[in-house]
Amino acid sequence: MSDYSNYEDSNYTDYPDIYVGIEEPCSNERSVNIENFLQLFIHPIICFAGFIGNTLVIVTYAFYKRTKSMTDVYLLNVAIADILFVVALPLIIYSEQYGWTMGNLSCKLLRGIYSVNLYSGILLLACISGDRYLAIVQARRSYRLRSSTLLYSHLICALVWIMALLLSLPTFVFYERYQPHLNTTSTGNSTDSDDMQYVCFFWFQEEETARAIKTVVPSSQVVMGFFLPLLIMGFCYSSVIATLLRAKNFQRHKAVRVVLTVVFVFVLCHMPYNIALLYYTINIFEQQECSHDEAVSLTMSITRSLAYLHSCLNPLLYAFIGVNFRNHFRKILRDIWCLGKNYMSARRSSRVTTEMYLSTRRSMDGSTNDNGTSFTM
Repeated sequence: MSDYSNYEDSNYTDYPDIYVGIEEPCSNERSVNIENFLQLFIHPIICFAGFIGNTLVIVTYAFYKRTKSMTDVYLLNVAIADILFVVALPLIIYSEQYGWTMGNLSCKLLRGIYSVNLYSGILLLACISGDRYLAIVQARRSYRLRSSTLLYSHLICALVWIMALLLSLPTFVFYERYQPHLNTTSTGNSTDSDDMQYVCFFWFQEEETARAIKTVVPSSQVVMGFFLPLLIMGFCYSSVIATLLRAKNFQRHKAVRVVLTVVFVFVLCHMPYNIALLYYTINIFEQQECSHDEAVSLTMSITRSLAYLHSCLNPLLYAFIGVNFRNHFRKILRDIWCLGKNYMSARRSSRVTTEMYLSTRRSMDGSTNDNGTSFTM
């Protein structure tokens, strides 16, 4: 899911040479204020929770639970993608607030990494549904394939990351750090560019390229970043449920309950934003009233934040629904508590030893009173 929050301003920012002398665009001040509020107060909470939760998932797989199945490998890669996303997002927010002072390279890298991790996380969820389909619906036919679990799963994950990188190439290539170009004000005076902050967004030299990329990129996001994974999940999990109903064995349903819940949350979080993005893409070159533009911009800001929430919900689902993960998390907390107690005990023992030494030295130097029991054990 790429960030198209500035599309509504692109009628003048991305075509500096062809929109000369037209009316100034809508200000969308209300949408900008809400976006700033979300960036400063809501997104940091999402990033903090996502970092802690996904770190626990990675620690669980690294030290407590080996990746024994294809789903384990996929979930580990999802956690890696999510944690990279929640690390990149605060840097993007900081850069947006301070005019991308870190330069053009940071603009391309941060936006590109952001896009790669979002694509990879969503595509990996589709891979999980495919793995569950093979394990339950095609159990006999897929036995030989799944016997080489780690080999195939790592290969598939590598292909997913490569695909996410390819889908994000337009971001790496066409995103630039620049100042929005307003040629003249309504009074005919030139705009003071020194007072304008830099932005990081699509920049094109030709109108044809701009129109093509501005249509293809969000369209590919909607198709490859939501509807295609949703179609794969819908087919796979409907087949899984049908198989379980025919077998009248609901014990297997517990094995996929976590994944089903993750998919439900995925739809709940990502569908509103992708519908809003699809609507915006269809009407991207249509002239609209300012009130309509502001409503679309506001909707995209809110639904985009809902999509961000997905990055920190997966670990919570594992902790509260997945019995294995819940047990591993409890073991992690116990080990952290024991390490803390051992550290405090060591510090306390060291402090007592130091106090004994200093007190003995003071007694020997006559710095204390003559009472020999001034320091006793």
